[in-house]
Amino acid sequence: MKNPLPATASPVRQRALAVIFATVVLDAIGIGLIFPILPALLQEVTHAASVAPYIGSMTALYALMQLIFAPVLGALSDRLGRRPVLLLSLAGAAVNYLFLAFAPSLWMLLLGRAIAGLTSANVSVATAYITDISAQGTRARRFGLLNAMFGAGFIIGPVLGGALGDYGLRLPFMAAALLNTCNLLLAWFALPESRPPVRPSTRPAWDLTALNPLRPLRWVLAKRRLLPITLIFFAFSAAGEVYGVCWALWGQDAFGWNGLWIGLSLGAFGVCQALAQAFLPGPAVRLLGERATILAGVACACVALVVMAFASRSWMIFAIMPVFALGGIGAPALQSLATRQVADDRQGQFQGVLASAVSLASVLCPLVFSSIYFGVRAHWPGAIWLSVIVVYAALVPLVLGLPLASTTPASSRG
Repeated sequence: MKNPLPATASPVRQRALAVIFATVVLDAIGIGLIFPILPALLQEVTHAASVAPYIGSMTALYALMQLIFAPVLGALSDRLGRRPVLLLSLAGAAVNYLFLAFAPSLWMLLLGRAIAGLTSANVSVATAYITDISAQGTRARRFGLLNAMFGAGFIIGPVLGGALGDYGLRLPFMAAALLNTCNLLLAWFALPESRPPVRPSTRPAWDLTALNPLRPLRWVLAKRRLLPITLIFFAFSAAGEVYGVCWALWGQDAFGWNGLWIGLSLGAFGVCQALAQAFLPGPAVRLLGERATILAGVACACVALVVMAFASRSWMIFAIMPVFALGGIGAPALQSLATRQVADDRQGQFQGVLASAVSLASVLCPLVFSSIYFGVRAHWPGAIWLSVIVVYAALVPLVLGLPLASTTPASSRG
């Protein structure tokens, strides 16, 4: 294993950041590339009249595996180091996409998608890695870049999946396997360790209960000061789930959009979101502070959602997108604030718990928002966006109550 990343090695640190960002982009591409080809792929292997139940099952299974394994991988990275856990997950992703490329039956597709959810849970490790090598003053900007990379992957994934899927339903998986293999080789040769593993001589005896994904959640419940920020992460993620569930249906119902216009609208939003998160969180935090930046992001999102709810013309949606994208500046500030709440030796565990909160929202909230949408669809499709404002309103008191500084010294936090 390479030596831990030196504090003074700026070029090495920049190279490490590039590898981490590449990992996150590939995770997002892997999530997104399956969406354009999933209906046809399931139709091919099931020959069912309707594949909607299978799509829901695969989506929930993917999120469920992230929910279970994000805290496990985060805790393992605290114990063994970030690098080996990242390398293992990249290798697993490459092998899994090859598996999906040749899976001939439904149960094998379900198994492959479950493994894909497990390997993509490495986002918690990537977040902990960035925390290790970033001073507090740079974390908001770097977390903004991290989210921008994730957004870029979501733009690339569906486009890549749709383009390659026209030539072969399995080609997108082969492309993803190749990309993950390249990223694995890059990480193997270019990614140093950011945190030294616990020495075997001082390492406590291995406790198999540490692999229980509910154990870190119980740890958060025991640390009452960590519960509000975990709930905020859940609420942010819950609000984000509505777009994947309802955007296409709303576009068709409200404006008569076809597939091209739905794709253009999602692509335009993705570009605006990536630019906003890449360049604005750092300056916003320096100007406003972390708490005010989170609230400013919520305010921008709510303004855009009101416009979307009452919009009567398509151009209004495209016009409001820059303001809509500004709603994303709050998430990096929240991530930066979260890193102050626990000690350095618990960052991986805590980031894993936060990733589990995101995954839990991905499991539960699509069902909730789809039920709401079908309840309002006949009379006012845009009303779905007002339900998101309710979610944002509920988290404002929690944000106002967050401490702005570390609650305990770094050596004893968590």
